[in-house]
Amino acid sequence: MCSAAITAFGWLASMNDLLKVITTNTDVLLLEPKVFSDARGFFFESYNRKVLAEVTGIKDPFVQDNHSRSRRGVLRGLHYQLPKPQGKLVRVVTGAVYDVAVDMRRSSHTFGHWTGLHLIAEKEQLVWIPPGFAHGFIVLSDTADFLYKTTEYYDSVSEHCLKWNDSQVGIRWPFDFEPIMSFKDAHGKPFNTLPYYT
Repeated sequence: MCSAAITAFGWLASMNDLLKVITTNTDVLLLEPKVFSDARGFFFESYNRKVLAEVTGIKDPFVQDNHSRSRRGVLRGLHYQLPKPQGKLVRVVTGAVYDVAVDMRRSSHTFGHWTGLHLIAEKEQLVWIPPGFAHGFIVLSDTADFLYKTTEYYDSVSEHCLKWNDSQVGIRWPFDFEPIMSFKDAHGKPFNTLPYYT
């Protein structure tokens, strides 16, 4: 009984079968875990340290979990911490967002480039945003619950905010309305005035 259940839910599958990795134009990765569905519903591992390390090479320890709920039109970001950079493993559990990461690493060949991904809860996808990226998202559904694991603790002294519509970065956001933002996010700074990672 036990071994049959284990086989049915795929625990004996190889690690590559449990997690599909899709590369982007930067070091940001789109991750698709194997979802096991039947008449009862579905099951998947949203985080497995061993699988993540073997399939992607990501071995950073996660130290903090965050959960935000936002309504349609809310834009959060673009945030990063220096000198205490956070790697982030993010996912949407209800609703839909457009998730954006900007490479703030001066030594990177994609320095100043951005990656944008539509994340929809029903797709059960995750995104790995390496340390050294500014990150933010806009909510496109009525509400969205956004979860993320971080590799560094939040540190308000280290936090910086990149202007969401900075002309030098040129992010093509998929909306035509005025976003709802905090005072801090509405007063983000231009790319060329911010400190960069080495």
